[in-house]
Amino acid sequence: MFGSVSFDAMSSALDALSLRQQTIADNIANVQTPGYQARRVAFEDALKSAVARGSGQVSATVGVSVEPTREDGNNVNLDTETVSNIDTGLRYQLASQAMSNEFSQLRTAIGNA
Repeated sequence: MFGSVSFDAMSSALDALSLRQQTIADNIANVQTPGYQARRVAFEDALKSAVARGSGQVSATVGVSVEPTREDGNNVNLDTETVSNIDTGLRYQLASQAMSNEFSQLRTAIGNA
């Protein structure tokens, strides 16, 4: 189980989703900061490729958003951040439930051994 592609993929996804939640919080905190450029966390494509290669270990990358800026040079869109936060929270819940199921299966297997 540990070291399996699914375990590594779920672990990588949880780490990346946690980073995305922090990044969204940083973006929202800076919504009124002149010149602040929103940041985006990417990992899904890298994770998909890693799983296809038989690995699940990836690191998320943080980049700058290419959304248009306001007159003050800030490009944080509160609506976009709110939707992204909800989406990320739901994905995190799903991934953590999948990990919980993996551990539950392991506990059952150990208990029956």
